[in-house]
Amino acid sequence: MKKILFGMVGLALAATAAADDQWIEFPGGNGPGKGKHVVLVSGDEEYRSEEALPMLGKLLAERHGFRCTVLFAIDPKTGEVNPNEQTNIPGMKMIDTADFVILGLRFRELPDADMKHLVDYVEAGKPLLGLRTSTHAFNYTRNKQSPYAKWSFNSGEWPGGFGQQILGETWINHHGAHGKESTRGVIEEKNASHPLLRGVEDVWGPTDVYGIKNLPATATVLLRGQVLTGMSPEDGPVAGAKNEPMMPVAWVHEVESASGKKQTVICSTMGAATDFVRPGLRRFVVNAAFWATGLEVPAELNADPVGEFKPTDFGFNTFVKGRKPSDYR
Repeated sequence: MKKILFGMVGLALAATAAADDQWIEFPGGNGPGKGKHVVLVSGDEEYRSEEALPMLGKLLAERHGFRCTVLFAIDPKTGEVNPNEQTNIPGMKMIDTADFVILGLRFRELPDADMKHLVDYVEAGKPLLGLRTSTHAFNYTRNKQSPYAKWSFNSGEWPGGFGQQILGETWINHHGAHGKESTRGVIEEKNASHPLLRGVEDVWGPTDVYGIKNLPATATVLLRGQVLTGMSPEDGPVAGAKNEPMMPVAWVHEVESASGKKQTVICSTMGAATDFVRPGLRRFVVNAAFWATGLEVPAELNADPVGEFKPTDFGFNTFVKGRKPSDYR
């Protein structure tokens, strides 16, 4: 009997370990964020969120005490990280205990049971940060009868879906020339004293500026995207209409959630892994974790990656093949 019992316990532990292998945890501990849980959800085919979000999670945990869980798009056959897998992000249930959620998603169509964890979080009015392609995080093409099909980026039932209705904008276009004109983040002067901009300097990334046309008038624009003539931070701005005016690339606004609670929503259309090489956008995300969870944003804090961070260039199918979530610890 004891052998059977121990065998059953062993199988249960093995199953738990196997489940945990599908995502990674940074336990956090001492620091201002102690006791706060941040869930970072990666899953985009182009901008290497599977590299950026583990870096940010480890930074928030080891430098500032937040407990961080990082989720990935996983090939169910191999257990490997595969951003092209649009229907499988194990661990969405971890959102149930989150104090703050950071999304790096593009065109996902998750099973209803998994999607419900995020929907419940949003409808409860909890704080959220969407990065880059999260403006078009969902695209329901297989199961158009899903109750969450309206979250699609091109929804007519809920215009613009999750992106426009919650983050403030859906996919519009590449305003800057994709792969040719990089982005300098310029602080919106009238909002320069906002806590989310505290200590934010040197915002630059090789990704281009996205077009914006539906942003609510009530949104507070924090950064505008100056379209540059090339792919170097030393390049100058493009002359003419592209920068007159500059498009918003980061903002914050409040949404009235289904529960009637005012939800704090932060969005940046920058956010490829390569956009985080320069310090400005990293500091912005760390500030967001502090501010959205009710913590004072200090004038000075460490927003450096923990260890080496050399992200892969953006592009379709440029992700590193054969990696498991544990390889991103």
